[in-house]
Amino acid sequence: MTRLVMTVGNELMGDDAAGPLLARRLSEAPIPGWTVLDCGPVPENHLHRVRAMAPELVVVVDACEMGLPPGSVRRIPEGRIAGEFFLTTHRLPLSFVLGALRELGAEVLVVGIQPRAVGFGLPVSPEVERAVAEVYEGLRAGRPDFPWLEEG
Repeated sequence: MTRLVMTVGNELMGDDAAGPLLARRLSEAPIPGWTVLDCGPVPENHLHRVRAMAPELVVVVDACEMGLPPGSVRRIPEGRIAGEFFLTTHRLPLSFVLGALRELGAEVLVVGIQPRAVGFGLPVSPEVERAVAEVYEGLRAGRPDFPWLEEG
């Protein structure tokens, strides 16, 4: 099975760096069976690369305003992304990217990390750093469906 972690976010925008932080961690300490693709703030620009990989499972990780305590991690149902939750700094809605991924036949899971603060030049909060470690450990433990996470 081809499994891909697709991270989204902007490293210059405080806790919006959650996705790129996970990508860096996965690059420095790869997990067998997973490929990582850091898409930065414009995931739609990387769809051609995802298409070439033809993954069966894609886990999209992004900072997400969910109205929860900072560092909270949730599985986000696709139907709630466009209407209720705000995924931070994207040019196109993430729902567009998810639709394109589904057209490839991939199973898609979205994991949202609640930011403390998103703003130019802000550091990543300790809560988000811990959340990124939690997601990494879940992948390392071989639990790609994130069964321990509540749905947001």
